[in-house]
Amino acid sequence: MKHYSVMLNEVIENLNINPNGIYVDATLGYAGMSKEILKKLDKDGLLIGIDQDEEAREYSDQILRKIGSNYKILPINFKDMKEKLQEIGINKIDGVIFDLGFSSPQIDDEKRGFSFMSDAPLDMRMNLDSKVKAKDIINSYSENELAKYFFLYGEEKLSKVISKGIVNKRKEKEIETTFELVEVIRNSVGAKYFYNNHPERKIFQALRILVNDELNVLENALPQAIDMLNKGGRICVITFHSLEDRIVKNIFKKYSEVNEIVKGIPNIPLEYKPLIKLINKKPIVCSEKELEENSRSHSAKLRVIERI
Repeated sequence: MKHYSVMLNEVIENLNINPNGIYVDATLGYAGMSKEILKKLDKDGLLIGIDQDEEAREYSDQILRKIGSNYKILPINFKDMKEKLQEIGINKIDGVIFDLGFSSPQIDDEKRGFSFMSDAPLDMRMNLDSKVKAKDIINSYSENELAKYFFLYGEEKLSKVISKGIVNKRKEKEIETTFELVEVIRNSVGAKYFYNNHPERKIFQALRILVNDELNVLENALPQAIDMLNKGGRICVITFHSLEDRIVKNIFKKYSEVNEIVKGIPNIPLEYKPLIKLINKKPIVCSEKELEENSRSHSAKLRVIERI
């Protein structure tokens, strides 16, 4: 199975792995990052992989068992990370990875409906046990709701035009497939705008975020990860669009600065001191070599913090 882990070397280097530490790959995927972490752990170290996708978990288990046995795979959403780790007796960890991109096999699996490049049912669920599919949103949300989310999560300036086109089309019949939706988008905005601006990318992004509640999940999970870190432990986050990156940047900023309440006083109480420091003030981006090898890495940004 072909899968390319973006900025693999940069993440492993910045994670600063302690061979006896406990590390969490919150986005296990197809074990691209996890297998490199596991190789660096002694028998007393532990890797924990988290993924909602059953196919990804099964594949990763086969990869990791060839390297060592000191790992666990949890079938959960990473927003439940702290609670589930505590249930298995883990209260502190030494590092966490969040790779917020979609694995190539997920994108390329036509039946999952993530890609506008192939015709498939409008699904887009990361967790196949979830009830809400992209098709449900497209066919049930009001024109105003669709426009709001297309603009908010897709940053598409013709959101109102596209949502109107969707509502008009579904009066004739339900919109059920990716290509049907792409056609509605193209007909709504016109060929010139469609081919120059690719609004389908933005609409599909907005739908994927909605279906999987991605931004709320990220906002909930990052503070949990910071709270669980041992002193010197690190978090590496790779984002792929501005909405994710803004959340990560703002949360890291909040936890790395002195609380406004006590700014300027000589002896700041411990509970008001920063919990983390920024390892990189500006995000790390892919090398030219990597960009040539993997076109999907163009928008990737890596941010790293350390618990103090």
